[in-house]
Amino acid sequence: MLSEERIILMTRMASYEQGEGRKNVKIGNYFRSDYITVQVLKAVVCAIVAFLIMFGLYVLCNYEELMKKLYNIDELLVLAKDVLTYFCVMVGGYGVLTYIICTWKYVSAKKSLKCYYHNLKKLGSMYNER
Repeated sequence: MLSEERIILMTRMASYEQGEGRKNVKIGNYFRSDYITVQVLKAVVCAIVAFLIMFGLYVLCNYEELMKKLYNIDELLVLAKDVLTYFCVMVGGYGVLTYIICTWKYVSAKKSLKCYYHNLKKLGSMYNER
């Protein structure tokens, strides 16, 4: 005999598996520190590449000004200090922002998976009651 409660629960779980559940299962397969470390490393590498591209464009646009600064070591050191400061702020800020976002994503995915597994146990107990 068909149970309306089981059908509703199975439909809800199937919908979860087809949508949000796929991403959450991939996230849930990692330990928290492993997932966050991988995501932060990917973000830092992307931030470094983006900074190098932006710095290259800056050099191309201000080539004449930079050539003048090459002859004065004081101005060159100030420029290097500014570039290094911008680099650290951009890469560090992007890394911290990624850490916060990935921590939140991991916690919400684990919470969602916990509810899914609870529903799975509930469905299994419904079948055992018969």
